[in-house]
Order: sequence, then C-alpha cells, then structure tokens
Amino acid sequence: MDNKKASQMEQLLAIMSQLRDPQRGCPWDLKQNFDSIVPYTLEEAYEVADAIEQKNWNDVKEELGDLLFQVVFYSQMAKEQGLFEFEDVVAGISEKLVRRHPHVFSDADFDDEAAVQQNWEAEKAKERAAKEQDVSLLANIPNALPALMRADKIQKRCANVGFDWDELAPVVDKVKEELDEVMDEVIQAVPEQQRIEEELGDLLFSVVNLSRHLKVKPELALQKANKKFEKRFRQVEENVLEQGKIISQCSLTELDEAWNSVKEKESKNQ
Repeated sequence: MDNKKASQMEQLLAIMSQLRDPQRGCPWDLKQNFDSIVPYTLEEAYEVADAIEQKNWNDVKEELGDLLFQVVFYSQMAKEQGLFEFEDVVAGISEKLVRRHPHVFSDADFDDEAAVQQNWEAEKAKERAAKEQDVSLLANIPNALPALMRADKIQKRCANVGFDWDELAPVVDKVKEELDEVMDEVIQAVPEQQRIEEELGDLLFSVVNLSRHLKVKPELALQKANKKFEKRFRQVEENVLEQGKIISQCSLTELDEAWNSVKEKESKNQ
C-alpha cells in the first residue's frame, strides 16, 4: 500500500484488513466477533470520557483513535460477512445528520431549542416506523447503558411529550415520598429484600428526575461523588498510617474524626 497516496483513513482500514487476514493476520483479532468486541468498545468510550475530564488532550487524541478503531473493527467484520462496509457507516450517519437538522441544511425554521429537540425525536420515530421496529417513544434506548444514564434518557423522552412536572417542588416531594417508602419496607417485622430493592430503585429513579430538573447529569454527578469520596478516604488512610496505625484496627469513631479532619482541611484550602 502506497502511504503517500492513501489517506490516513484508508491506511487504517488497510491495517484492519491485514489484522483480519486469514493467513497472515493476528490470531487475537481473527478470533474476535461482534459480541466479543462490545466490552472493549464500552471500555474505550469510558477512557475517552475520563481523558476529557482530566483535560489531557494528548490522551483524548489517543483514546479517540482507540474508539475509532472499534468502529473500523466492526465494519471489517461486517464486510467479511457481506453485511455492510465502513463507507456505508459513514454514508448512513452523514445522511441521518442532514435529515435530522433541516434548520441547518434546508430552509426549515424552529422557534427555539425545544422545537429542534421535538423535531429530532419526531424524525427518530419516523425512522423506527420505516424499519417496522418498536415505535414506542421509549424504543431503542440501549439496555447496556449505565442505569442512571438510561433513566435520564427515559425521562427526557417522556418530558418531550409533556409527561413531566413543570415545577421543582413536586419533584422534590416525590424523592421524599420514595425515601419514606423505602424506610417503610426496612422497618417491617420481616423485611423483604425484593421489596426493598424495588422501592430503592424507585428512589434512585426519582433522584435522577431531580437531577434532570436541576440540569445536572446524574451519571456525571455520581462519578464526581465517587472521586471525591475516594480522594478523602485515601487521605484518611494516609493520616492513619502517619499515626502508626492500621486502618482496619481503627474504631468508627476514630475514622469519623479522621474523615472530618480531611473535610475541614479541604474547606480551608478552598
């Protein structure tokens, strides 16, 4: 292959084809299939998100390349099976973007962002109907999405057709109601784990709704909470070690004191 004449994209496609060559390819790449690659795709997507959060742009570039390779990998396997090729993937997304943005690529005019979103959802519904797929408003929300993200998407689609509260107060009341229902199950003489799980799920769903009304991404908020907790706990571990102790031998009172000390230090440094 003449790299001087070929585009970088063509070169990547050629590399992928070579990796899957039955005689001269890579054994690992050859044994992969659509199902086996999915976990790697999800991992690469999260690594892109993590690099962006870290504002490490060299890593972002590298991780985006890894994610693009996933698309190329799927396309190569599909080509081998006569299903579609990479060019079909590109053509499909190009056509879809133009069709879903008539206010950009044609003379259509929308009053505001909400109207643009409504048109977007209407176009997606037409696509599902044309494919004779499930035409429900909630169709095609991937089951593989993290639960918080999927709950957010479900609620947004319902909100687009008016199935939503207009004010914050009832949203907050719903969170309190769901919390009460969880505790009602917990205090039963013989608590049923299945019922507790169900009510806790309802509570989490209502918290996602509160996040949405506050214009906060629940998945992102929880990720930040995880990182904040991890940072503080690591500091607690260091403080305990500096005192010549082992954290597993500390009482809860001692750990609480160390935790509060870390929080106070953070407040002073802000």
